[in-house]
Amino acid sequence: MQQVILGATYTDWYIGFSLAFIVIVVVVIIVSTILTLAARIADQARAAAAGVDVVRAQTTSLDAGVELVNDCAVRILHMARALRKIAVGK
Repeated sequence: MQQVILGATYTDWYIGFSLAFIVIVVVVIIVSTILTLAARIADQARAAAAGVDVVRAQTTSLDAGVELVNDCAVRILHMARALRKIAVGK
């Protein structure tokens, strides 16, 4: 009968801890990259929201101006028709 001596080697433990450390480092890098990109997106969203507010303010300020332009256009059209009647003689 042969006697088996179990040696207590910690090589497997060192390999396991090393692999776990590498995995944790990779996860930290990925999460930090995601957070950095999220911060950039948030900054761009704030800038876009500010731009939308400016456009909204400019558009609402044109409400009275559009009516004025339409009135002027209708007057010009009536004048042009009147001039055409005079020129053509109808």
